[in-house]
Amino acid sequence: MSEILCVESLTTSLRNGVAIVDGISFCISPGETFALLGESGCGKSMTALSLLRLLPGGVVNSGGSVRLDGVDLFGLREREMRGVRGGIAAMIFQEPALSLNPVLTVGRQIDEVLALHQDLKGAAARQRCLELLTQVGIPDAARRVTEYPFQLSGGMKQRVMIAMALAGQPKLLIADEPTTALDVTIQAQVLELLRATQDKTGMAMLLITHDLGVVAENAHRVGVMYAGQIIEQATREQLFAQPLHPYTQKLFAALPDAARRHQALTAIHGSVPPLGSIAQGCRFAPRCDKAWALCGAQTPEWLGLKDGRGVRCHLYGEGKREKGEGKTLGAASTLPPSPLPLIRTPTSLLQVENLQVHFPIRKGILQRTVGQVKAVDGVSLKIPQGRTVALVGESGCGKTTLGKALLQLIAPTAGSVQFAGRELVGASAGGLHTRCEAMQMVFQDPYASLNPKMRIAEILEEGMSALNIGGNSAARQTHLDGLLEKTGLDHAAKWRYPHEFSGGQRQRIAIARALAVSPQLLICDEPTSALDVSVQAQILNLLKSLQQELNLSYLFITHNLAVVEYLAHEVCVMYLGRIVERGTAEEILRAPAHPYTQALLSAVPRIDGKGRTRIRLEGDLPSPANPPPGCHFAPRCARASAHCRTTYPEQRSIAETHTVSCHELR
Repeated sequence: MSEILCVESLTTSLRNGVAIVDGISFCISPGETFALLGESGCGKSMTALSLLRLLPGGVVNSGGSVRLDGVDLFGLREREMRGVRGGIAAMIFQEPALSLNPVLTVGRQIDEVLALHQDLKGAAARQRCLELLTQVGIPDAARRVTEYPFQLSGGMKQRVMIAMALAGQPKLLIADEPTTALDVTIQAQVLELLRATQDKTGMAMLLITHDLGVVAENAHRVGVMYAGQIIEQATREQLFAQPLHPYTQKLFAALPDAARRHQALTAIHGSVPPLGSIAQGCRFAPRCDKAWALCGAQTPEWLGLKDGRGVRCHLYGEGKREKGEGKTLGAASTLPPSPLPLIRTPTSLLQVENLQVHFPIRKGILQRTVGQVKAVDGVSLKIPQGRTVALVGESGCGKTTLGKALLQLIAPTAGSVQFAGRELVGASAGGLHTRCEAMQMVFQDPYASLNPKMRIAEILEEGMSALNIGGNSAARQTHLDGLLEKTGLDHAAKWRYPHEFSGGQRQRIAIARALAVSPQLLICDEPTSALDVSVQAQILNLLKSLQQELNLSYLFITHNLAVVEYLAHEVCVMYLGRIVERGTAEEILRAPAHPYTQALLSAVPRIDGKGRTRIRLEGDLPSPANPPPGCHFAPRCARASAHCRTTYPEQRSIAETHTVSCHELR
């Protein structure tokens, strides 16, 4: 079968000659998905931009060739490239909110693609636009076509981007992290749509991702990228059965799951080297526990193996290392981790009863209240000392609002929040101030929550100063040095600014700031949602070791069920402001009872290929301003009866620690 895309020795460089993408080669056949896998900063997105000649200023294609459907793209004029982009090849960008025009309606933006590449206008274009929006799973397409991007959820914006990409009926689709930070249910819908389109049209796909589960379920062949080079290439079956390169092996070892629950994850220490910093030798050698003298002295060549796969590593070349030869250059991080026993302390630190957070809907000149957004609608839960309670659910279900309400960052409408026996709801400002040191929050986006104009030392000391903790400034700085060491950062880092750190390092700083006032409870809001699997492993190891050492309690808000499986002791499943199921991690993840929980778990991509039968949820999460009558999940539930649509189910116990709100379980 002839290739639709053939890339040979592609090199993309800064104008000073430093290579960002350094001599990569791969081909994609019609109907095939080729995945580029690797950490942030490896050059995956820059590869995609290079293929379509969409490079930012100061970056140029400096070598190699790209042939698309037999045409040399680097030989085309810019005017001719406009017919290629969106027509023969289309791209789904990583951040749809930044890629959609905020001043044009959804329909207008899709119409532009149809007019340019399909010569469709007027009523025909309108009809095709509605078909595309329906195809990508957007409900009420006739209404959504007239709306602007800001009126859509993150998942809907991503589906609009897919509709725009498919409008030109491309032969090649480049999908750059198409499911990053999406809920597992939306992710499953997006990937299912791409697979169905591929089966129907024979479209080839370049899938860029750092999610091994997504690769396992969608890719035919995989290229593992590191520091601008492809270091391993194989079929999906070959790669997941036996990864060859030490970097690939470490990516697999860093994945959280139940089997590693009582162990530290194998983290990849350090980070991807800066551009041009390693001119000689293997670029992974400083982080590799299998490196020896040759790895630092000689750059490994690409080796084609007999089974059709390839690897860039001295371990498989003529100068491969003999047993016991030389001294390792990298830190040994694959030694068997020491077990971390579970903390079993029954004392309840935080107790929440029937908590409600309602926001008024105001309209008219007089701003009269015409309704309520019921973001949190009667939540009850307990967090014992030294244990982790995970709160899972789709975006918009009220998880973050609940976390902020527990800290009184948002004033609850009703209910009770008791911390260590003291009531927080309705407490005076002075009373809340004294409890701030015992409850802290780690926010989802550490960069947005760190003051860019303050040094790390000032950020960490700010909370201590406000609460008069730690004595004088010198004593506080000594305390902060210990915190930085505990969170895996160098003491000198405190004199730098937030923008000088990687995403994983900034998250460590956010955790250190929360720990600076010696809290008993940390509320972690999606702390690993946008992190690479290697950085995620470091953060999870840190949180687990801190819990063991300091007897901390965690409320862990997430939609990553693999993290829940590894870290949580108990799980609460939230849907439209209410908890619909709760129990131990084992009970929820092994024997889910509520149809919504079952659908969530069925949508999780697994690298072992043993996923549950997919349960497709129809439509989107209803608006909390107008929740459905009866069971809120009934409009999306295949098992819903007439009784479900009129009466909200009571909470029932199906085991000593397992409760569920569902009429089907009587």
